[in-house]
Amino acid sequence: MSAPREVELKLDVPAYSLARLGRSSVLNNSVKPRKPATLVSVYFDTKKQKLRSKGLSLRVRRIGRRHVQTIKQDGESTALFVRNEWEHEIDGKQPDLGVAQHTALEPLLGKKLRRRLMPLFETRIRRTVYPIRNGGSEIELTIDRGKIEASGRSSPLCEVELELKRGEPADLFRTAREIAEEVPVQLAIASKAERGYSLLSEKGPGAVKAAPVALTPDSTCEACFRGIARACLRQLVANRGAMLAGDAEGLHQMRVALRRLRAAISLFADMLSDRQTEAMKTQFQWISGELGPAREFDVFIKRVVTPVAEDKPHGPGVAVLTKDLQRDRAEAFDRAFASVESARFRTLMLDTAAWIETGDWSHNADHRASTLRDGAIAALATDEINRRWKSILKRGARVDRLDAQRRHKLRIQAKKLRYASEFFAGVFPGRKSKKRRMDFLQGLERLQDALGDLNDIAVHEGLTERMVDTKDMMGKRRRGRAKKAFAAGRLSGREEARVASVLRDAQHAYRIFARAKPYWL
Repeated sequence: MSAPREVELKLDVPAYSLARLGRSSVLNNSVKPRKPATLVSVYFDTKKQKLRSKGLSLRVRRIGRRHVQTIKQDGESTALFVRNEWEHEIDGKQPDLGVAQHTALEPLLGKKLRRRLMPLFETRIRRTVYPIRNGGSEIELTIDRGKIEASGRSSPLCEVELELKRGEPADLFRTAREIAEEVPVQLAIASKAERGYSLLSEKGPGAVKAAPVALTPDSTCEACFRGIARACLRQLVANRGAMLAGDAEGLHQMRVALRRLRAAISLFADMLSDRQTEAMKTQFQWISGELGPAREFDVFIKRVVTPVAEDKPHGPGVAVLTKDLQRDRAEAFDRAFASVESARFRTLMLDTAAWIETGDWSHNADHRASTLRDGAIAALATDEINRRWKSILKRGARVDRLDAQRRHKLRIQAKKLRYASEFFAGVFPGRKSKKRRMDFLQGLERLQDALGDLNDIAVHEGLTERMVDTKDMMGKRRRGRAKKAFAAGRLSGREEARVASVLRDAQHAYRIFARAKPYWL
């Protein structure tokens, strides 16, 4: 079931920037574009979207008088920029499943599918194609502008596709970077099919949680890291729309994606020992820092301030303090929005994609790094999980005697171990191993939750203190400081009263975690 592999990079471009794109150096240095064409593509699936559930899409595209049927495997987090594609010219506008033999659709072929297949949505686009050379590579730059239509609704479409026809993927990413220096494009991870299904569902952009990564014991470390990093990047970009729409969960999931990516870098640290990776880590720290305050205020208000305000809304200083906190939360979200909409973030997403696919780490000549890249993942996964497990067992036994900073470090260790166990789930197959892993994760998550609760208490204390001492634009203390101090005292007292209870939860969670049997040995 081999197929031509389509190496493609999608970029969203604002419609108002198309003229600027036409004047860009990338297109000015290209050969004359092909004659623009109008393409109408109809996407087929069952009513229950059987093909979509299998990561497949089936379309019939009309190009003049010709009809071309295309089957794609897309939407996989581990194949973000490389997709399998089967294309055939057919007679008529209905799918021809006879030519779907020896494709990814073959296992689903049957009378039931043939009866239930129906058109779900279509795209109508005006396409202009520019043949480009960059380095020694031949690249096809396609500008698509039009709309997606589904069930009487439509959504505009304006995107650039860069497809590698011949040559090196590095040249593809270099071309994207050159475009981004002149035009405000941004990395897109949703295919036209995914956008069509989204329009069909009538739902706006929603928060997207981390997707599992399919790994096997004999996969190379290079392939495994690349698959994990792709999944993290997909989650990060996929939550951008929800976050900018004001969804606090979308912002949270962007932070989760960044934490998972940074954890993956830590797990593969010996393989990623190069300057470019260090530079990327600095950029990830930057965007994490930009998103952090908004999340902290959001959690503080929901978990601490709101319950107190609802209990005694007219208590001294509560209304003023709540108003100040809501203002600061809004400012923190504005800061996060500005960061995600910035040129720096757009560039970072493209640089991250290039780093994952063609970064210096992937061809580092250092003997240890190259040996690790080619080695099977099982040994590295076993060593990393075992080492981190032993460290948590040692430190966690004294959790009640750790100060806030050391508890925070233990929490980070627990989080990284949890991510490692999720990343490497497929590396330790078998029913017994799976059962032990689930028990292990259950105990680890309880420990992480308790440690996270303790860390939130420490963060909330700092937020409360800063709120009492805040000043206005002229440097003067805001009115009602005494009343706010009283209200802040209530908040602090409420949080301090929880410490002993949460510490007991952490100790209990640790004992459960310590009893869990290793699933990786």
